[in-house]
Amino acid sequence: VARRLSLRKHPECHSMAGGKAIEHLAQTGNRQQHTFRLPMQQYRNCDFSFSGLQNLVNKAVIQKEKEEGIQEGEILSCVKDIAAAVQHAVAVHIIQRTYRAMLFCTKNKILSSKNATLVVSGGVASNQYIRKGLQTLADANDFAFLCPPPRLCTDNGVMIAWNGIERLRAGLGVLHSTDGIRYEPK
Repeated sequence: VARRLSLRKHPECHSMAGGKAIEHLAQTGNRQQHTFRLPMQQYRNCDFSFSGLQNLVNKAVIQKEKEEGIQEGEILSCVKDIAAAVQHAVAVHIIQRTYRAMLFCTKNKILSSKNATLVVSGGVASNQYIRKGLQTLADANDFAFLCPPPRLCTDNGVMIAWNGIERLRAGLGVLHSTDGIRYEPK
């Protein structure tokens, strides 16, 4: 979406990654100016998909480009509103699917009703809007909420390292000797 909106050309976003640019512009956009249908509402499962939403956004952008008489690659006057609407749709989709997963895990006793924890990591966890929504979801369902600092929420490599730090601090699964461990590929 950020690429389609040409956010690298936006003066406020030229050095930002796509997700960060969407979040930044969404802060001053009006999400109610555009409404995007939520993905996969007909499926009663915990799956995520954003391809349908991306398609809807692309169609809306094409329509707005025609209305404004601009070419693909130019910045739309309503780019902040589109960013806010997209961010909201993504957040609601993630929150709804996460809620279904929480209910499924609780109902099937996969998680204890006591001490249940929602852990959020990776790039999604760096978005404060989504993070706040998931925190509200966890609070409303008596789940603890665990999320690393945003500066560590970049990619899964960083998350694996953070997991290692937490396991080391807790003394869980820590090797005290590397004897007998193969490092070369099989």
